[in-house]
Amino acid sequence: MTHNATTRYLVTGARGMLGTDVVLALAGREVTALDRSQLDITDAAAVDAAVADHDVVINAAAYTRVDDAETHESEAGEINATGAGLLASAAQRSGARLVQVSTDYVFDGTARVPYAEDAPRHPVSAYGRTKAKGEELVLAAHPGGTLIVRTAWLYGAHGPNFAKTMRRLAAERETLAVVDDQVGQPTWTLDLARGIVELLDVEAPAGIYHCTNSGQASWCDFARAVFAEAGLDPERITPTDSASFPRPAPRPAYSVLGHTTWKRAGLAPLRDWREALAEASRAGATQPD
Repeated sequence: MTHNATTRYLVTGARGMLGTDVVLALAGREVTALDRSQLDITDAAAVDAAVADHDVVINAAAYTRVDDAETHESEAGEINATGAGLLASAAQRSGARLVQVSTDYVFDGTARVPYAEDAPRHPVSAYGRTKAKGEELVLAAHPGGTLIVRTAWLYGAHGPNFAKTMRRLAAERETLAVVDDQVGQPTWTLDLARGIVELLDVEAPAGIYHCTNSGQASWCDFARAVFAEAGLDPERITPTDSASFPRPAPRPAYSVLGHTTWKRAGLAPLRDWREALAEASRAGATQPD
């Protein structure tokens, strides 16, 4: 079904990489777009005032510095868990639907088949724990009106990300070593944003959904594809393993998400990640800042 012309949308984190594209995907609709300087989602009174008179809240605000979260878990939790819960409570009181954007990091990455929406959460990093707690809080506060949308491996025009980093490093180094033992689904934020809007437009029931570009790739595969789309030699990328690049936060080795509930809502999964990357590259979305 088409959206109601009178539907009022609130987008939090509206100047982030995803939030900016969500606002673009809602072009022509009545949208209040608030960034973190305009709305502190950990302030209950401010959240109540912001949510009032809106029909849909899309929470794209998040603490996404995965490594920093290992030593700042409380700060990350305030945004990813407490703030999300406050938005859900305010949405429940006002009768608004809530879209809570979540992540593959709620899983431990030990699976070998795509994660189902109802798979047990088992985060192995501080960031993952805060996002998992956020899921629990929003479902407890507003179970009948919350859509959790998990995604993974985001890149886009409006923020730092892996694709831009690869393009920048291509100008600085002749060869790059990139891990090939972590597998996931590179996802263009504009495709994700459009998917979220489509999910709302079909009035999908409350619940958990996975929204990623289709297919799968290692980080090495992704890097080579970024190079190829930029007209660079993908063989400049050499494979290595995660042990060669120790990070403060553990990364899931397998981050492929299944799309069962997405299909059940009558929606086709997003296009293959390679097709999305090709269009994103043509649009300049992978150009370094």
